[in-house]
Amino acid sequence: MEMISTPIEGVVILEPKVFGDERGFFLESWNAETFAALGIHETFVQDNHSRSSRGVLRGMHYQLPGAQGKLVRVVAGAAYDAVVDMRRSSPSFGRSYGVEISAANKRMLWVPPGIAHGFLTLEDGTDFLYKCTAPYRPEYEQTLRWDDPTVAIAWPLEGIEPLLSAKDQAGRTFAEAVTFP
Repeated sequence: MEMISTPIEGVVILEPKVFGDERGFFLESWNAETFAALGIHETFVQDNHSRSSRGVLRGMHYQLPGAQGKLVRVVAGAAYDAVVDMRRSSPSFGRSYGVEISAANKRMLWVPPGIAHGFLTLEDGTDFLYKCTAPYRPEYEQTLRWDDPTVAIAWPLEGIEPLLSAKDQAGRTFAEAVTFP
């Protein structure tokens, strides 16, 4: 497993070793020993799976209290995955970062607790999987506006009119958002 740093403290891209031949491929998407060697010592308590058509934008979500760490990947299609650091104590507080993850590139993204997370699907039939370190608690869910100019997420929107839920359309601006210590 190769770990690639990002500008957001604690958020890393993970590239698994892929073993492929004429039959297909094999990779380990989670191995506690491998991840511990990379400094990720987490216990996952919930797995989520979403399928979306092209142009669906989900986010930017986080929980406070009950912060979730998320290990995310795409197993069909492609998505632009975005994060915003909501931790006041972090040197990257308020910064955003995004990266394409797809079935083709097999990349994963580790999103530690305290980070707002969302994604834009780039292909129809995109299956997005995430392992979470805390259970989903709707009463604690926070939504940051996906298009807040303060955090300036560089969504790849050319030719895409994003489709958002009512909850995501009503997200708070960064200035209004609840943040972590």
